[in-house]
Order: sequence, then C-alpha cells, then structure tokens
Amino acid sequence: MTQRIQPVPKAEWDEDCAAAVRAGMPAAAAERFIADVSDAPRLANGITTMLHHPRLAAKFLAFNGQLLWEPVLDPRLRELAVLRIAHRTKSRYEWEQHVKLCQRYGVTTEEVDAIATGENPGWSAIEADVLWATDQLLDTYRVDDLTWERLAGALDQKALIELLLVIGTYTSLAMVFNGLGIELDPEESR
Repeated sequence: MTQRIQPVPKAEWDEDCAAAVRAGMPAAAAERFIADVSDAPRLANGITTMLHHPRLAAKFLAFNGQLLWEPVLDPRLRELAVLRIAHRTKSRYEWEQHVKLCQRYGVTTEEVDAIATGENPGWSAIEADVLWATDQLLDTYRVDDLTWERLAGALDQKALIELLLVIGTYTSLAMVFNGLGIELDPEESR
C-alpha cells in the first residue's frame, strides 16, 4: 500500500501546523523541528500527515505528549505495551518508531524480538501482566479481574488509568497509520 495522504512538507507549514507541533512536545524540542534552518531535524511522517488537520493534531499531540513526555506509568512498561500493539495490529510504522524509542528505556533487542515471537525472555511480573492486559484489551476489550488485581498491586491508580489510555491510544494510532498507509520515515527505510 502506498501512503494515501502525503505528509505536509515543512515548507507548507503555517502557524496552525507550528502550533500543533508545539502542543505535542516540550518547547525546546518543538522549536528544533519548527526551525527554518537546513539542519533542523525532520518530524516523523505520522505527525506531519496529521498536520493536514492542525487543530485536531494539536489536541491529539497535546494528549499524546502527556503520555510520552510526562508519564506516570514507567516508560519501559508503556513501550512494551506499544510494541505488543504494533505487532498485533501489523502496524509496521508504529513498530519501527517504537523499536527506536524503546531503547531509551532499557528494552533490549532480545525483548523486542520476544514481543514479535511471543516468547518470554524473563519478563518481570509487572511486565508480563502489562503484556497480558494489552492482549486482553485487544482481544476482548476488557482486562479480567485476576490480571487487574495483579496490576493494581503493582501500579497506583494514576498509572492504571494511564496504562489503559496508552493501550487504547496506540491501538487507535496503529489503525490510523495502517489506514493511511503511513510510509516509514527515510531513516527507517534503508
């Protein structure tokens, strides 16, 4: 599948696009992407495609920015859940994005491979429960009582809510990325 809606080229960003980028990340990071200089970093295709609808992108990126930049949930647990979602939904774009990102949080190559194969490389109890809860939500849209009890024994209420929102949000993103046929970013397609 080819990408159905092309990313908005940086040369075509208006102030609404810039505002959407600013809404989704810390100010210094946003300004690096917005900067009108030749060595400014390139923003990911998933985000630049959303910029066709900058007001919606701003709201979504602000929400998602909370999950990424100011999480209550341990980012390693978030990334394990996102990788499981990306694998299960066959979202290559989401998979590649989070294979890169998860390294920041100590997720090893062996663990990334285990997400794809379903093997257990020695997950901790909470890691196994997060992966199991992710599978349950993808399969039945619920977390069973036993899994919930184990999660609640390890996570506070804020982290529990955030975990459910991470799973729902990244499942939704996988559908959007798959539906739009988002192409891998240039550095990922080598």
